[in-house]
Amino acid sequence: MMYYSIGRFLAILVKEFIQMRRDRMTFAMMIGLPIIQLILFGYAINTNPKHLPTLVEVADSGPFSRSFLAAMRNSAYFDFKGIVSNDEAKKAMLQGKALFIVTIPQNFERDIIRGEKPSILVSADATDPSATGNAVASLNHLVETSLRSLTVGPLASLAPQTDAFDVIVHKHFNPAGVTSFNIVPGLLAIILSMTMVMITSIAIVREFERGTMETLLATPARPIEVMLGKILPYVLVGYVQTAVFIMMALILFQVPFEGSPIAFLAALNAYIVVNLALGFLFSTVARSQMQAMQMSFFYIMPTILLSGFMFPFAGMPAWAQFLGNIIPTTHFMRIVRKVMLKGAGLADILPELSALGIIMVAVTALAMMRYRQTLD
Repeated sequence: MMYYSIGRFLAILVKEFIQMRRDRMTFAMMIGLPIIQLILFGYAINTNPKHLPTLVEVADSGPFSRSFLAAMRNSAYFDFKGIVSNDEAKKAMLQGKALFIVTIPQNFERDIIRGEKPSILVSADATDPSATGNAVASLNHLVETSLRSLTVGPLASLAPQTDAFDVIVHKHFNPAGVTSFNIVPGLLAIILSMTMVMITSIAIVREFERGTMETLLATPARPIEVMLGKILPYVLVGYVQTAVFIMMALILFQVPFEGSPIAFLAALNAYIVVNLALGFLFSTVARSQMQAMQMSFFYIMPTILLSGFMFPFAGMPAWAQFLGNIIPTTHFMRIVRKVMLKGAGLADILPELSALGIIMVAVTALAMMRYRQTLD
């Protein structure tokens, strides 16, 4: 007997290629995942975000004020969205419409000329320190830049003074810049999505693999009844996971919970249901539990990269932000950070809650359509 046969080797080689061709999901993972990772890390991920939404509260609009604001705009870190009053500024930052509020006090121009060194207040949303860190660091350099073009003629005496006025930065919601305050609430959204989608995704295919699907089809249960019956037990699992996670976040990491529990629970219910519906949709598409798990993995990877969990959402290009806004985790993560760190109530999270509702309806409708096709 020959120890090695080219013929036997080629037969096994051809058999493996045939199996690979038949298992399209595994083949797609091998080819598709590296391509997706390359595109996301190469084009979508940006750890130095610019054009951050900024509002201005102006009480003195003299040349020095305009020069400083122009320097901020030219730095590309700050994208001015308008002029607001004090109350409007606080509400805009709470709702996430602005990451910076620039407040220029009264008599700012006069105090500079008198040499009294007035201060400009820059309020920064510090819930995500990585998103605003570079912009804050650039502010001191901008003072010198804004003075350079104005300290001529009668104001030439101010030229050597790089501190003709100060920029005071107040970091809100996470003044110490504690990383865990940003990571831990976001991790709740990731863990819930990962477990809920994966668990539910094997719900239907497991019935096929165990041979119990025929019994289920013989019952008078409608698709919506089957779906609700399969996902509601996992809602309870989601509650248990959340309770344990919140207790550990409060006790171990001292993450504050400043907002409304009602707002948090409303968002939590919507988020759990939309993830379970998503898993159910995967389950109606997959032909085996392995394929269902692979599809879940395809979903989890962009969820982690595009939701704003690991990398600043504001630093992503428009197409990546569009994809991120389709992912329910993006909206729930914003809600959790708003409620826990900013003290938000139900009215403050309505935009994100509405987005979760729309996604939930769309995913549930798709799952129902796919389940009917499965029955056929």
